[in-house]
Amino acid sequence: MRIRTRHIALLFTAGLGCAHAETLQLRSPDGALQVEFTDAAPGPSYSLRFHERTILAPSALGYVLGQGGSLQAGLTIRASSQRSVDQEYRLPVGKTSTVREHFNELSVDLTERGEGARQLRVILRAYDDGLAFRYVLPVQPALQRVDVQSELTQFAFADNYRCWGLNLGRYNSSHEGEFDPIPAVNIRDFHRFDSPLVCDTGSATFAIAEADLNHYAGMYLAGRGDGGLGVDARLSPRLDDPTLAVKSTGTTDTMSPWRVIMLADQAGKLIESNLMTSLNPPSAVQDTAWIKPGKAAWDWWNGPSLSSVAKPGMNNATMRGFIDFAAQSKLPYLLIDDGWYHGSGGAGTFNPDADPRRSIADIDMPALIAYAAERQVGLWVWLHWQTLDAHMDEALALYERWGLKGIKVDFMDRNDQQMVEFYHRLLRKTAEHHLMLDLHGAYAPTGLIRTWPHYLTQEGVLGAENNKWSRRITATHNVTLAYTRMLLGPMDYTPGGFRHATPAEFTPRFILPEVMTTRAQALAMYVVYDSPFSCVSDSPDSYAGQAGLDFISEVPTVWDETRFLQGQIGEYLVLARRKGDTWYLGAMNNETARRVRIPLDFLGTGAFEVSQYTDGAAPDQVHVRQRRRLATQSLSLELAANGGAAARLSPAQ
Repeated sequence: MRIRTRHIALLFTAGLGCAHAETLQLRSPDGALQVEFTDAAPGPSYSLRFHERTILAPSALGYVLGQGGSLQAGLTIRASSQRSVDQEYRLPVGKTSTVREHFNELSVDLTERGEGARQLRVILRAYDDGLAFRYVLPVQPALQRVDVQSELTQFAFADNYRCWGLNLGRYNSSHEGEFDPIPAVNIRDFHRFDSPLVCDTGSATFAIAEADLNHYAGMYLAGRGDGGLGVDARLSPRLDDPTLAVKSTGTTDTMSPWRVIMLADQAGKLIESNLMTSLNPPSAVQDTAWIKPGKAAWDWWNGPSLSSVAKPGMNNATMRGFIDFAAQSKLPYLLIDDGWYHGSGGAGTFNPDADPRRSIADIDMPALIAYAAERQVGLWVWLHWQTLDAHMDEALALYERWGLKGIKVDFMDRNDQQMVEFYHRLLRKTAEHHLMLDLHGAYAPTGLIRTWPHYLTQEGVLGAENNKWSRRITATHNVTLAYTRMLLGPMDYTPGGFRHATPAEFTPRFILPEVMTTRAQALAMYVVYDSPFSCVSDSPDSYAGQAGLDFISEVPTVWDETRFLQGQIGEYLVLARRKGDTWYLGAMNNETARRVRIPLDFLGTGAFEVSQYTDGAAPDQVHVRQRRRLATQSLSLELAANGGAAARLSPAQ
């Protein structure tokens, strides 16, 4: 690791009684991103330029407190300091193994005028790939408590940008839906957009999100209350007191998450950014040897359906069949879903009598764990979050003794302060018991995989499960996810459907569902979609003798490097990821067939053996081709409508 601090400088105003405005400036290390911060009336604000073009016009900052009302007007700069940090850190799991964290930081202390003046600190960081800022509400004599009703945080757009957003329309939800295109002028005050909101300025693309969410309420984005272009922050209200979003401890400073504006010259380059993890604290897990990413067979999506078992269902015979499939396919895990413990089986319905410490009569969990271990397969299990919360300490200790490898926790469907605190309590305790974690019904990622590297993946995405009951999982949706939801971190989309149909022939069905995209796109998802724990979701029968299972078996789930190669939001995407000296390529296409030419200069130099999987004449057909290519050459791929391509590129011997 290298750390460099360039300078620290304190700047003071002439006195608290001064009426003149102060303006402070901050630039990214490469100078392309420029920020201005001012305390000019009516209150503190910031603006953002990128490559000399205004991205965000002056945007308000401040709070409405539970005691004392608005904290905005009359705030003046009392002091400021700057520093520069340049360091590297490693990610045990993620889209890159080593991250350079390089930023310039401006910390501004603001104070009201007069007797009983209240204080607020704003910290801003400029990276080459974005801006982040956060509030610190200090414990202060003027306030007995610093509970937060709402933020006055604004993102004022300089023009009518074309945006893509997931409008949930409310605060509590599973955070699943389509990221639809919307002009900025059509974003309304009553909207509730989830993170990220992605906008194209014509010369750059930015994404608004939040990072390092802890002891605080989750953020949504709504149209500006003053009618201008852009969005305002909205905080999820507490369940016990909906007039408040954040209750302070009264004894420690209240710190908001980072408000993040990721920036790049083109939308696909945002996929390469590690800004979300860089804004989180270093790993709280010292020994990470037990954290082993990988793919899992899964019993729920496909039925369960297994022809080798007379009565497939939640029983030992079925689970042994899935374990055998995982072992034969070189998948390190099996995920056993809803129904295995006493009182489960109601999906999202919480049963107060449920007991996650007791298996049902047809499931002998210790025996299944032993059977799987003999075949070098580890087991994960599903849990309803309220059931787990009622028995957390005993259940997690028991799972560790049993030898379970991880847990999937579901149906939180909230991001208020209490739920955020549940996440962090669960993250801490699963780490103590050496259990990896997958959260479903989860809010959007906030970069926590840096602090808690056993938190391998999460839902908060409209994924393939919806093929069981809807026609919503289109090729356009799949492509758009890579440019939107995936920017924030891992997403448990649950790919791997091997029963393909054209959109015209597709029929939603709960058992043995279909997908309305091609086999080649199914393979590409394992490269494109970021998920250190990834399901192989279909029935073992669907994979028997099928081309492409070999690619799924060997493709990694964590990477040393990620490169965006080409594409457009909602149209197509070509992404390359490296593990060691081998590159994997994934291409995903929307409903319009196209040919793409991919220069291979990202490989460096030399010759490479290419194993290529491309669309066939029918959705369930895939062409497999072996060829040799030089890094100075290119690949031409024919992407069918709703199709894609996948490839492995290894240095030639």
